[in-house]
Amino acid sequence: MDWPLLGSLSETERRAVMAATATRRWPRGDFLFHEDDPADTMHLVVSGHLAVRTFTAEGGAALLNVLGPGDVIGELSLLPGSLLPGAAGTRSASVVCLDPVVTQVLTATTFAEVCDAHPGVERWLAGLLARRVRELSARVRDLMHVSIEERVRSGLRDLASRFADQGGARPVVPLTQDQVAEFVGATRPTVNLVLQQLAAEGVVRLGRGRLDVLDAEAL
Repeated sequence: MDWPLLGSLSETERRAVMAATATRRWPRGDFLFHEDDPADTMHLVVSGHLAVRTFTAEGGAALLNVLGPGDVIGELSLLPGSLLPGAAGTRSASVVCLDPVVTQVLTATTFAEVCDAHPGVERWLAGLLARRVRELSARVRDLMHVSIEERVRSGLRDLASRFADQGGARPVVPLTQDQVAEFVGATRPTVNLVLQQLAAEGVVRLGRGRLDVLDAEAL
């Protein structure tokens, strides 16, 4: 599989990283890990899709991201233990499989051994972490300055691109309206109004636990 996120590594470093991983398979609905679990592995997603979710003490939930083939999750766990004191060494969110998933798993211990042999790999990890910070900064900016309608459209564009690899001409996003609302940071009733308008325009079709994107370009 082509891994764009490994692009900054040399061929030797890339081979060393991949040789250090182990293949894991996960059924739909299974969790790679839960929020507050010990953080000791990173996953490179080979196939399938994952929802990254976090929960508040009051019972609220937020869908932070949806990941697919070529993505990476859990890179923070590869930092040396001395840089992750206390709660920082635990998972910051839960990750659940939206469909059957295959990942290549890299443990923190094995990663340290790879870095000993190939010091340049540490710079690659720093690049992954910097990329994640930029993504989160962009999400915060959108929540503060972008209208809900545009956030819904932008969120659906992102989701449609992630599920476009399912083989059909029209992407099917396997999320409920509640989950879409979590993803864009808005209430379900408000998001429902936008989705109903998009459905009336023939852009999406609303189903139970799914959204069929009929016209991705119109988003």
